[in-house]
Amino acid sequence: MNARTRLSTLAPAPERQRALALVTALGEAPRGEPGLIGREPELRALREFLGEGAAGGAARVLCGLAGTGKSALLEATVQAATATGMRVLRCAGSREGDPSGLSGLRRLVWPLLAGPRRPSAGARFDAVRRVLADGGPVHGGQSWLSFAVLGLLESVSGAGRPLLIAVDDWDSLDGPSRDALTFVARRAEGRPMAVLLTARPHRTPSSALAGLPELPLGPLAPVRSAELLATRRPGLDAQAVRELLAAAGNPLALLELPARPEEPVPWMPASSDRLAAALAPGVPLLPRATRHLLLVAALHPAGDLPVLLAAASRIAGAELSFAVLEPAERAGLVVSDGTRLRFGHPATAGAVVHGTGRQSRRAAHAALAAVLPPASVHALWHRSEAVEGYDPALAARLEAAHGHALERDEPPMAVRLLRRAADLYPTPADRGRCALRAAQLAHGLGLERTARTMARRALRECLSPLGTLCAEALAGTGDGRRPAADPSAWPVPTGAAEQEDALELVRITAAGVAGDDERAGALLAFLDGMPDRSADPRLLHAMATAAPVRRAAPVLAGVAAVRCLADLPVRDLERLGEAALLAGDAQAALDLCRRAERNHRLHDRPDRLPRVLLRQGLAHLALGDRGQGGATFQRCAELAEAYGHAPHAAAARLLEDLVGALRTGGAVRPGSAHELAAARRSVRSIDAVLAVGTACALVEADEAAAAWPALFSLLADPGTRATALFALVPLAEAAEAANASAEALAALDGVEAELGPRCPAVVAARLAVARAVLVDDEDAQALPERAFAEDLSRSPGLAAALALARGRRLRRRRQAGDSRAALRQAAAGFALLGSAARAARITAELRACGERTGVGAPGMPRPEAARDLLSPQELRIAELAGQGLSNRDIGERLGLSHRTIGAYLYRVFPRLGVTSRAQLAEALRDPRTA
Repeated sequence: MNARTRLSTLAPAPERQRALALVTALGEAPRGEPGLIGREPELRALREFLGEGAAGGAARVLCGLAGTGKSALLEATVQAATATGMRVLRCAGSREGDPSGLSGLRRLVWPLLAGPRRPSAGARFDAVRRVLADGGPVHGGQSWLSFAVLGLLESVSGAGRPLLIAVDDWDSLDGPSRDALTFVARRAEGRPMAVLLTARPHRTPSSALAGLPELPLGPLAPVRSAELLATRRPGLDAQAVRELLAAAGNPLALLELPARPEEPVPWMPASSDRLAAALAPGVPLLPRATRHLLLVAALHPAGDLPVLLAAASRIAGAELSFAVLEPAERAGLVVSDGTRLRFGHPATAGAVVHGTGRQSRRAAHAALAAVLPPASVHALWHRSEAVEGYDPALAARLEAAHGHALERDEPPMAVRLLRRAADLYPTPADRGRCALRAAQLAHGLGLERTARTMARRALRECLSPLGTLCAEALAGTGDGRRPAADPSAWPVPTGAAEQEDALELVRITAAGVAGDDERAGALLAFLDGMPDRSADPRLLHAMATAAPVRRAAPVLAGVAAVRCLADLPVRDLERLGEAALLAGDAQAALDLCRRAERNHRLHDRPDRLPRVLLRQGLAHLALGDRGQGGATFQRCAELAEAYGHAPHAAAARLLEDLVGALRTGGAVRPGSAHELAAARRSVRSIDAVLAVGTACALVEADEAAAAWPALFSLLADPGTRATALFALVPLAEAAEAANASAEALAALDGVEAELGPRCPAVVAARLAVARAVLVDDEDAQALPERAFAEDLSRSPGLAAALALARGRRLRRRRQAGDSRAALRQAAAGFALLGSAARAARITAELRACGERTGVGAPGMPRPEAARDLLSPQELRIAELAGQGLSNRDIGERLGLSHRTIGAYLYRVFPRLGVTSRAQLAEALRDPRTA
């Protein structure tokens, strides 16, 4: 996956070092062969370009923003040219100051002018030497110089060795050199020479390079960006990786941006000397007013342009107009639509203010605080960044404002406000309270480094006993040093503040006590001691984590009792959804996760979607909807890889493969030790999910008897029982195939006894359907009425399984007509859920009942009557589905939800006698048009 390159020894030392920054030695590469990460297509194109140039002349412009790796690719091309015997002439521009006239050409042809052998065109050689080496006048003007240089290079390339002319940073050469080399590039065709120019994108289409073939150099893909970080900067924590991936695939920014343990005060975006030189080399030469505007824009990137101009005017002491923006736009640092200002690259904000002094930053923060609405959260934060020393009044305002930030669903800003409040409070108790609350919020956001830093800071201050326990637990977040929770020794919380610390403590430690009956029991007793907080999402989530089976009923009752979901913070929606999933109600979990997803999309937070989508996919998987589950896991993996959530990406890829096996009845790919270790950080029960899913895949592959021992042991194991409860119907099918119905019924009785009279309705429905699968053929007329009495309208997987069980038993009792109707209903249900292997087997069973599954077979709707069986709405939906549209696409066209579309198709399939979407078009085709 990585092209091999070796840097040419012809490159000057500084250029080699600059290129080497983007070249890495990969583990699978032979020793001594570095490779470029993520640039395989460009390297292939450049190798082809060299072949074209050697054969008959070619020119290319390698165009990309600063830091995208143009110099590294040029070095790789030089190496390839040297290896094939081409002669290389090269030069590079300079972005520091104005280059002297003809300096670029002088560096390019100096090896020819100073060499021991003169080219064949002696007069042309002497003329060029007088101009470039001796500093003589150019009597014929630019045109004469361009023709002379072309003739000189042509004489060299015609001497038996093709020529590579490599020009780095063409756009920063002196003007005469640029013009001459552009002239040569346009006339390279027909001569054995290759001309490679690197340049940054020009802001207007009238560039001198217009018309020359371009090779655009875009950002690295997120996966390759993460690979570059893992290879060149190993050991970064997950928070640092996510922060660096915000560099939008710029290799130089990925390698140079510092991973700061703490934010500086006064705050400014991160950068480095090298990034500032590459992304914003001309900032010191800009007018002072323009630099003021860039400074406030970097400190407040969300600000409107009039607000930023007002703040810059306060710094300058005079009113500034929109004209101060023009120098920055000409330099390519920012773009503006007249109302907003945006930096050309995310890392440019830090580059333009790199090296700005503390007093200048304080003045800029003060100016922003003065022009923003006084009561706004951002104005308070900027005011706090402008303050030196203690300010308890401002600290109290910041602490109060963090609640407003949470109400506006801005938890990262809430963390910032609390961190700064902890700086400004003079008393240890106040500092400890704010630092601990910041650590708790950061942990909930997945900012593990910030959580550890703030928790350790809180431990140096004055905390309550429960606060100390919470800080100690947070201080070990993510590094394996989290202390073992012993809830039996925890003090009883008194007062609202201690209850908050207690709820955060159980949220953090619940996963650590799961599986330990003694400590889990102590935690549940501790939770029972807070009856007035019984509806708190953190308490419900901790209870479901510690005892998902024993406490399923109170957890689901608590989730159902929550009102005003629209007013809940999105993180609480996620906790409620996960609690419902752990307790066995996948449909409630799906509804809550979808609400959380809408909230994230509404506030434009795609980086926080992977966790929600992963739980959505698990809910689809639990409901038996393999089609929606696979698509959701795929979206989750793509987003997780894009935003640096490696654990979520690992879990989503493993689960996506599992869903594929469940759909087709294929083998489940075993995850590597590294994948599983990463996935466990995202889904604690991933091993149980994969084990249960692997056994269910055997059932889908028609090897149900082989799945029985595994499913039985998974249900008996307390550590995997909660997950195995979602597979009660596959367990019953496996038991029937293995002639172990009695053992399975005993296991179901044990589950029902453990859950007791408060058995949740969703679990009761699965138990009823599983018993229906296990009923004796002799008693088939007495199929448990309880199963058919259950409302399975929102559980299409259970409805399809129940129809399948009924159809099979009716077939064995030789009631062919009734059996075909039930089997058609089951086939339609499984087809809609994406269970292709199961639907194919049911089709075979339909044939065993004497039915041809093609359109027009006996017992199936005739083509000419098929349309008459459907309502206009059903017909429209069936036609669109037959054209290959997904449920979501159909819903968007008709203004309906995808679930409504699925319900329509669930009714349409058996009515038309089809089992897949592929058969719909044929079933609806008018035979008169055939």
